[in-house]
Amino acid sequence: MPLRLLGLLAAPLLAAVSCQSLPPAAAGQFTASYGETYVQRDSGPLKADVYIPAGEGPFPGVLVVHGGAWRMGSRGQLSGVAQRLAQQGFTAVAISYRLAPEHKFPAQIEDCKEAVRWMRRNAERLRIDPDHMGGFGYSAGAHLVSLLATTTPDDGLEGVADADALPSTRLQCVACGGAPCDLRPIPDHVDGLAFFLGGPPAACRDKYRQASPAAFVSSDDPPMFFFHGEQDQLVPLASPALMHRALRQAGVESELYIVPKLGHMAASFDRGAIDRAIVFLANHLQKQGE
Repeated sequence: MPLRLLGLLAAPLLAAVSCQSLPPAAAGQFTASYGETYVQRDSGPLKADVYIPAGEGPFPGVLVVHGGAWRMGSRGQLSGVAQRLAQQGFTAVAISYRLAPEHKFPAQIEDCKEAVRWMRRNAERLRIDPDHMGGFGYSAGAHLVSLLATTTPDDGLEGVADADALPSTRLQCVACGGAPCDLRPIPDHVDGLAFFLGGPPAACRDKYRQASPAAFVSSDDPPMFFFHGEQDQLVPLASPALMHRALRQAGVESELYIVPKLGHMAASFDRGAIDRAIVFLANHLQKQGE
């Protein structure tokens, strides 16, 4: 794996994304609620911004997870995508989560899983269909969404002792852009992700495996859509490409869209890629004929 992976997502992603090529939603209107607390941690409350389409619902829910190298960024970064999802008939929930290095892995995935539980607990109020829930993330957010898609309570990342008695954190479809999918190939002596995982691979190899969505691929994973810049110099294209191949070999529906000529940051704004991701989510989460 190229060592440039160690420079993962050095800059946070920005917010507004225009997706004009998607067909308009029936009404295109939505309401927004900002700063709802979805969990209280020792370090303080974690917040969510919620975008609910006009209408009675229930609507498919989509968890929206920002990037920023697991160490920076905020839930507002993908607000453009969240709003577009709401315009297309999804209740979108954009979250903040605990950041490294103060909070090391698995804090970030535990927060994402708690957000999914919160969405299901509040499904009626948020007009979410709890049986049709997906995820959207870019960069570090795509890594977390991919990990949400592939892990179960047996994998030890739920963050609670009684996960089986709580609402499920399983998703039914995910869309991931610029995703680092496998951290296992990083050489033992390289400590570029120590701020996130606690040390070089030689010191905590199990953490690198636990933080690798590709390590958990199985036949019961949900459909997954990847998009990735052809000229991405931060996250090698091979990372999602190999996971895409593994998913298909496991019998899981997976698509990989390579964004022509664009690098990591530019691909995050690509209108065609965002359109394809939302259409993929719609095909798998929205009830046909409605």
